[in-house]
Amino acid sequence: MSPRWKEALLLAVILPLSFLGWVSLDLSTGGTLVAGHVVYPLLWTGFFLLAHLVLRILRPQADPLLLPLAAALTCVGLIVLLRLNAHMARLQLVWLGVGIAAMLLLVALLRDYRSLDNYRYTLAVLGLVLLLSTVFFGREVNGARLWLILGPLRFQPSELAKILLAVFFAAYLAERKELIAAAGKVVAGVHLPRPRDLGPLLTMWALSLLLLIFQRDLGSSLLFFGIFLAVIYVATGRATFVVAGLLLFLAGATLTFFLFGHVRVRVETWLDPLNPETVNDESYQIAQSLFAFAEGGLSGTGLARGSPGLIPFVETDFIYAAVGEELGLLGATALALLYLALCGRGLRLAMRCPDDFGKPLAVGLTAVLGLQSFIIMAGVTRLMPLTGITLPFVSYGGSSLVSNFLLLGLLLCVSEGGGELAEGD
Repeated sequence: MSPRWKEALLLAVILPLSFLGWVSLDLSTGGTLVAGHVVYPLLWTGFFLLAHLVLRILRPQADPLLLPLAAALTCVGLIVLLRLNAHMARLQLVWLGVGIAAMLLLVALLRDYRSLDNYRYTLAVLGLVLLLSTVFFGREVNGARLWLILGPLRFQPSELAKILLAVFFAAYLAERKELIAAAGKVVAGVHLPRPRDLGPLLTMWALSLLLLIFQRDLGSSLLFFGIFLAVIYVATGRATFVVAGLLLFLAGATLTFFLFGHVRVRVETWLDPLNPETVNDESYQIAQSLFAFAEGGLSGTGLARGSPGLIPFVETDFIYAAVGEELGLLGATALALLYLALCGRGLRLAMRCPDDFGKPLAVGLTAVLGLQSFIIMAGVTRLMPLTGITLPFVSYGGSSLVSNFLLLGLLLCVSEGGGELAEGD
C-alpha cells in the first residue's frame, strides 16, 4: 500500500470523529442537534481532505502518519473549543484553513528542504528579531510578555521564531558538528570542548535567560534552550553538552528566582497553589486546574457537563485542564499519546534521514512539538511552574495553529526528501 493510501485509510478513521463530537456536544447541551453546527465538522473534514489530495500530487512519498495525527489533535481542539466558546471555535476554524493553506504552499514551493541551509543566517536573524520584538514592543497577557498587538490582531512572534531558529540550529551544527565533537581535551574520561566552541551554547543560555527575565515566561525560555540541546546532542553525539546545558539553565533559573519577583511568584504558586493568601489571586488558575482534573476522575464528567469556564484563559493556556475534566484521565492520556505518536514519528524520520542537515532538522522540529506539549501539560498538572505557551494544534490561537502547520509541512518535506522513508511502514 502506498503512503498516500495509508494516509487516506487513517483519515477515514479519524475524520468521522468530528461528526461524533458535534452530535455528542449538541445532545449534551440542548438535547437536540443544531443543524447550523454541522458546518464545523464539514469544513474541518473538507480542509483535511483537500490537504490529502494535494499531498497525493505534490508529495506522493511523504510520511503517511503526520497529517492524520495532526488531524486527530485539531479535531479534539475544535470540539473542546466549540464547547467552551463558539466564537473562538469559529475563529479557530478560519485559522485552520489558513494554516493548512500555508502548509500546502510551503510543500509546493520548497521542493528541496536542503535549500534552507543556504539561508541559515538570514533565518537566524529573522528569528531573533521576532523573538526579541516582544521584549520592546510586547504586551503582557496573563503574566507573560509574549504578544504583539496590532489593532484587532494579536500575534505571538515566538511561534514562528521557534521554527526559524530550529532550522538555523540544524544548519549550523550540521556544518560544525565534527569540529565541536572532536576538538578539545579529555579530562578524567570526559570530553571538554574548547571555550570558543562553547560560544553557541553560552549564547543560547544568555538568550533563554533574557526571555525568562523580560518576557516573564519560564516555558518559552526552556523551550528554546531545549530545542538547541536536542539538536546539538543529535549533531555531536556528546551527552556532556546536554548535561552542561541543563546545569547552566538550572543555575540561571535559580539566579533569576532570587533577583526577580515575577519569577519567584511563579515558583511559589507552583509549590503551594492552595495557599490561602494566593489561591484567589496568583495561584487561582493552577488551583482551579487541579480541581478540574480531580472532578474529571477516570472517565470525565462528559462534554458540557463540567465547569471548565471557572479557569481563566481555559481556551488557550488551560485547554488541557478542560480535556481532563470533561473527558477524564482516559481522554487526557489519549491526547498525550497522540503527541507521543507524533513525536515518535518525527524522531523516526530523523533516524532514517540520510543527510547531515535533515537529521538535526527533523529532531529540532520534533523537539518543538514535544517540548512545547510537555511544558504546557506539565504546567497545567503542576509538574513544573506554570507557563504561558499553547498546546500545539489544540489550544486556541491563530499564530500557534499556522506555525504548527508550517512545522508539519517542513516535516513532510524532510520525510520525502529522505528517500524511501515510508516504505515498510
